[in-house]
Amino acid sequence: MSDETKYPVTFAGAGPGDPELITVKGMNALKRADLIIYAGSLVPEAVLCWKSQDTNTVSSAGMNLEQIIEMIKDNYEDGKKVVRLHTGDPALYGAIFEQMRKLDKYDIPYSVIPGV
Repeated sequence: MSDETKYPVTFAGAGPGDPELITVKGMNALKRADLIIYAGSLVPEAVLCWKSQDTNTVSSAGMNLEQIIEMIKDNYEDGKKVVRLHTGDPALYGAIFEQMRKLDKYDIPYSVIPGV
C-alpha cells in the first residue's frame, strides 16, 4: 500500500476517563478509528463509547511493547486508522515516547492529541 493511502498513528489522551471530558478532537479520532489499542488497566471502557460499531478494540493490559508496536505496524501497513488511547494527557507521560521511538524505526508517522 502506498504512503498516500496510509494514516498516521494517533496517540490520544482519554483525560480522566469520563467520556464527556475527552476532547472533541480525541472523540473524533475514536469515531474514525479502525483500530483502538487502549491501556485497559487504566482507561475505562466507557471512553470507548465514541467508537464506531465496526472498530476493532484491543486492551494492551496484557501486551508488551513489542506486541503493541507489531499490531500498530501491521494495521498501519494495511491502511487502517490506528488510535493508541492513553489516560490523561499522553504528551506528559513517558509511555508514549518509547512507542514513538519504535515507530520512528519503522518510519511510521504519528500525531498526539492531548487529553484534559
